[in-house]
Amino acid sequence: MTLAKLVKTVVAALEEIKARDIEVLNVTKMTDLFDRMIIASGDSTRQTKAIANNVQVKVKGAGGTVYGMEGEETGEWVLVDLGDVLVHVMQPAVRAHYSLEELWTAAKKIDKTTVDASTSKTGAAPRIAKPRGASAKSASTPQKNKSPKREE
Repeated sequence: MTLAKLVKTVVAALEEIKARDIEVLNVTKMTDLFDRMIIASGDSTRQTKAIANNVQVKVKGAGGTVYGMEGEETGEWVLVDLGDVLVHVMQPAVRAHYSLEELWTAAKKIDKTTVDASTSKTGAAPRIAKPRGASAKSASTPQKNKSPKREE
């Protein structure tokens, strides 16, 4: 699944369950761990759980992969890890307290209504979503033929 399609699927899933204050941040130049961070608010623990669950269901239904989900027990802050996209669903008080948008002020905000256009403005070809750290794992994997010789 391309990054643009993944972001579009997530935004649609958030809007379907009436998430508020949806922010899409392009963090490509700030971290190698993921390319987009999406932050949204839900009014209650029940709603934040439902929003995060809907993101998970819609992404899987569209052919994407959900690598993990944390915080669904309490529902105050639910994190959905989609590889190249990280989704934070938070209650307003928690969101105000942690203020992720301020921590990532250098990130470029993307208008959620023009997700496809903003993703292609960089001039780069659409990327295929991959698990975080995939390139780091392959680089650190020892090769069988390169091991030192044992002395006997």
